Amino acid sequence: QVKKAYRQKALTCHPDKNPDNPRAAEVFHQLSQALAVLTDAAARAAYDKVRKAKKQAAERTQKLDEKRKKVKLDLEAREREAQTRESEEEDIRITRSLEQEIIRLREEGSRQLEEQQRLIQEQIRLEREQHIQGKQEGNGAEGKITPKLKLKWKCSKEDETRGGYSKDVLLRILQKYGDVLNLLISSRKTGSAVVEFATVKAAEMAVKNEVGLINNPLKISWLEGQPRNNPGSVLSDSTSQPRTSQASVVSERDYESLVMMRMRQAAERQQLIEQLKREDEEESHT
Repeated sequence: QVKKAYRQKALTCHPDKNPDNPRAAEVFHQLSQALAVLTDAAARAAYDKVRKAKKQAAERTQKLDEKRKKVKLDLEAREREAQTRESEEEDIRITRSLEQEIIRLREEGSRQLEEQQRLIQEQIRLEREQHIQGKQEGNGAEGKITPKLKLKWKCSKEDETRGGYSKDVLLRILQKYGDVLNLLISSRKTGSAVVEFATVKAAEMAVKNEVGLINNPLKISWLEGQPRNNPGSVLSDSTSQPRTSQASVVSERDYESLVMMRMRQAAERQQLIEQLKREDEEESHT
C-alpha cells in the first residue's frame, strides 16, 4: 500500500513531468526518502516514535495553553472586579463630596440670604425714618415747598446721548436716595436738569453724596427747599472737597445708609458704563 501510494505520487512529482518546476528534483528526492523510511521496519518505528513525541508535545502545549488561557481569564476577571469595586468606591466618594459641597453651598446661601434680609430690613428702617422725617418737615414751614435740585454736566449740542445722562439714567441715579416726584431735562440748555424730591432728607443725601458718571461727573446744587441749617450750594463733582470732609458732616444716624447707598451707587455706575458700551457697540455695528 505504501509502495502503491509512492508510485502514484512519483508519477506527478518526477522531474521529467515537471520541467518548469525548479524544486521538482528536491520534492522527488524527499518522496524517495519517505519511501525508504516507511518500508524499513526500524526506520518506520523511529519515525512513528518521533511523530508520537511531536503529537504528545503538541497536546502538552495545547493543555498548557488552555491552562494559561484559563489563568489569564481568571486574572482579567479579578482585575475587572477590582476595577469595578474601585470605580464604585470612587463614585461613592464623589457622591459624598458632592453632597458635602451642596450642604456647604446651602449653608453659605443661608448666611448670604440672612445678610441680604438684614440689609433689606435696615434699608426699610432707614426709609421709614426718612418718610417720618419727611412728613415732619412737610408739616412745618419748610414742608410747603418740596426740595428741588439743579443738575449740571458737560454736554455738547451735537451729542445725541446728552453726555450719557438720559431721563432713565438720571432716575436710576437719584431714586436710590428717595422718591423722585419730578425730573425735567432742559431742552434749551444742554447738560442741565431739575429734580424734585419727595423729602428734604433725600435731596440732602443726593447733594452730599452723588457724583454721577465717572467719565462725566454731575454738579448738584440747591434750587429750592434747602434747609436753613445747610446754607450755600454743595457741588458734587471732581473739583469738590474730598469725600472725607463730606463724611464728617454726615450725622451718625446717616452713616449706615450712606455706606449702603455708596455701595449701590458703585454697582449702578458699573451697570451704566456697561450699558453705554453695549449701546455704542450696537450703534457702531449698525
